[in-house]
Order: sequence, then C-alpha cells, then structure tokens
Amino acid sequence: MGSKDEKPASSGGFFSAITSSVRNWGSAVHKSVNGLLGYEGLEVINPEGGTDDAEEEAQRGRWKQEVLNWKTLNPLERDSYWRMMQKYIGSDVTSMVTLPVIIFEPMTMIQKMAELMEYSHLLDLADECEDPYMRLVYSSSWAISVYYAYQRTWKPFNPILGETYEMVNHGGLTFISEQVSHHPPMGAGHAENGHFTYDITSKLKTKFLGNSVEVYPVGRTRVKLKKAGVVLDLVPPPTKVNNLIFGRTWVDSPGEMIMTNLTTGDKVVLYFQPCGWFGAERYEVDGYVYSAEEEPKILMTGKWNESMSCQPCDQEGEPLPGTELKEVWRVAAAPEKDKFQYTYFAHKINSFETAPKKLLASDSRLRPDRYALEKGDLGKSGAEKTRLEERQRAEKRIREARGEQFTPRWFNMTGEVTPTPWGDLEVYEYNGKYTEHRARIDNSDSIEEVDNTSIEFNLWQYSDSASH
Repeated sequence: MGSKDEKPASSGGFFSAITSSVRNWGSAVHKSVNGLLGYEGLEVINPEGGTDDAEEEAQRGRWKQEVLNWKTLNPLERDSYWRMMQKYIGSDVTSMVTLPVIIFEPMTMIQKMAELMEYSHLLDLADECEDPYMRLVYSSSWAISVYYAYQRTWKPFNPILGETYEMVNHGGLTFISEQVSHHPPMGAGHAENGHFTYDITSKLKTKFLGNSVEVYPVGRTRVKLKKAGVVLDLVPPPTKVNNLIFGRTWVDSPGEMIMTNLTTGDKVVLYFQPCGWFGAERYEVDGYVYSAEEEPKILMTGKWNESMSCQPCDQEGEPLPGTELKEVWRVAAAPEKDKFQYTYFAHKINSFETAPKKLLASDSRLRPDRYALEKGDLGKSGAEKTRLEERQRAEKRIREARGEQFTPRWFNMTGEVTPTPWGDLEVYEYNGKYTEHRARIDNSDSIEEVDNTSIEFNLWQYSDSASH
C-alpha cells in the first residue's frame, strides 16, 4: 500500500484556520506492523490519534521543541487547551483565529493555487489528443497530479486582500491569481498557454469536529482546450484533516472527483479510496471515463502519490482483450528531507526565477512574513505577519468610513451565482487586463529593468492605513 507519513489535501482544501499552536502537540501513531500475515512492512494509521510516540516523532522535523514543550504541560493545562478548542466544534473556521507562524509554510494560498500547473503538459496532451475519451484521461490525470504536492500539512498564509501571485517561465505558461475577497476568503486564478486556459474561483467551507476538520471546496474550475474546442468542469472531493490536536496530522480525501466535458457531455468519475487501518487502500484512485450516454469507455487506476494508468474497457467496465494498462502520469522526483516537504516545483513557485520582470508589488513572494519564515526567522515572521494583519484591518476601517468597496484589479465579479455540492458560489472571471499589462512591459524598451528582490511588498489602496 503506501509508506509515506502523511496524506494530501485536496485542491484548495487546506485546514485554513484551526491548526493553531496546539497543532504542535502532534505525534506519530504510525508503526511498522510485524508478524501480521499480509501486513508486513505497512504502517498503522490510527484515525483516532494518540501520543504514544510523541518524543520519537518530535525528532523528525520542525516540531522538536514544540512537541516536547507540550509533553511538559500538566494535565490541567492540557485540559484547558482542549476546552478552548471544543467551543469551536461545528463551526466554520476559515477565519476563526489569528495563528502563530510555527504552523505555517512559506507560501500563501494564492501561490498554492499555482501548484496545479506543475504537470500542465498533461493539458497540452489533452488538447492535442484526437480521442475524446483519452482527452479526459489526460485532463483528469492533471487534476490528480497536484495531490502529491498537497500532502504536506503546513498551513499556507492567508493572502491579504488584493494580494497577487504571478508566474511565467514554465512551459510557456502565464499564471496570475488574486485575493478577491477577505470575508469570506476567496481567490481567483487564470492560467494560459497555447493549448489551454484555466480559470478558478476558490472558496473553502470548513467544519471543525474537535480533533479533525472537514474542508469542502466551494469553488469552480474551468479548463478550455483551445484546439479541441471543449470546456471542462472539475469538482474535487471534500477533504478531512485528521489528528489536528492529538496524533500525527494527516489528510484524507475520500469521495468522487468528477470532470465533465461541458461541450460533449462525456465525463470521468474517479473515486479516491478512504484510508483504512494498516494503510489499506491508501493513495488509491479508481474510476472510468464515460460517454455522454453514460457507457464506460476507459478504466483508470493508480495512486495519487505514484502514477495513473488507463485501459480501454467494455460496457461492463472490464478491460478489453488484447489491451494493456498504459501509464499516463508519474510523479516527478522530490527533494529528500526537505524542511517543508516541498517538491522542486514548489521551490520554483517561491523563486524569483519564475517571476516576470517588473513583478507586481502585491506579489506573495515579496511578503516580509513569508520571506522571513522561508529564511528560518520565526520571530521576524510573526512580527511582520501581525503588522500586515493590522494594516489590513486599518484599510477596512478607512474603506468603510469612506463608503467605498474594494475592487479586484485583474478579476471581475460576474454577478453569476453557481451551485456547488457544498453551497452557492459567486463567480469571478478574468478580465484580460493582466495580459495587456504584461504585454506592455515585455514589449517596451523604455521601462527600466528592476531587480525583483528589491521591490517592497505594497498592495495598499490607502497610504494612510499604515498610521491607523
């Protein structure tokens, strides 16, 4: 089955606000199982959590001192923490509390949206493919590919209202995202190359359950394949983050992922198997590509942390005689013992190497709290995070006092409200202005070359908000 320590979050499915400082109480309850027939070499996944191996687990990474500090608390102090968390049970926790940087990774939510672009070549293949069913195989494999990167359980920084992220220099792709709403937290993104356009409005709905939190991706993802002339719609499964307080935190995303060709009616339905005891069926994804008449055409099987394969099938879903499984995607090698469990692509996302010239001053890379955490300065990161949050609140007060509303720069609210399995969503659309902005800079000889590392993070609408 699997041998990794943690499971992935779904697209957009991060445990946004509840993993507070008590997160560092976590410990492993994964043990090798010896002497049990059929389970040799597997890991025990205890869904209920536990603290049996806290000290051993503490030696593995960032939680070393924090976990040991938790072990020194007396029972009354632990009970006090637990009672504090219990009052939030059943609540939506996306914006519940201000959190310490010890639980964060040096990346924001709108940066993390760009991780789906690592294997964007699969969408290129889908666009070039003449077979409409294989087109869905490539496209859905692209949607699955991000789950390997999303397995890490650090919390991304919440973007400041109006914050942006730009990425170029990746297979001819241009990506722009923007935080378009603060309450509720919402981001919008657009990516484009010669083969496809990608548009997303991202919003999370959460439910805190005590030692876990359920995350529902109330968002809309649309992909247009340019040559094929079709539009694809993606609905990912919900996510459950387990062992937030007691035990090793891990993420499960059991349920269906559905990608529909809105042009033809064909669709692919993939089932993410729930993780069982002893790691049974961990990482496994299975399903079919269906015609518009709901007949199975291609079976798909694999593991989100390894690869996906496909094979033609009959109307009963059985493999056609004389055919073989064909691998369509395999996860790329990742750095060993990386501090934040980043992939090579995640490091590229934070790098200025993927940034365009004359980067927007609102870009996530320039956030001083994010950068300080990346460099290991937790004290400075925490202070800068507090300063940015206070300034955002000051801007809100000024805006309300003047009777003004925030208007996103690169995306427009459409007025369309679309239903999702977990609630209605106000849809934002890309307005094309970023393409024009970037073309002016790239085509101009008069614009002075600027070292992106020297740009000061600045997205403030009101310059006097710093004094409030």
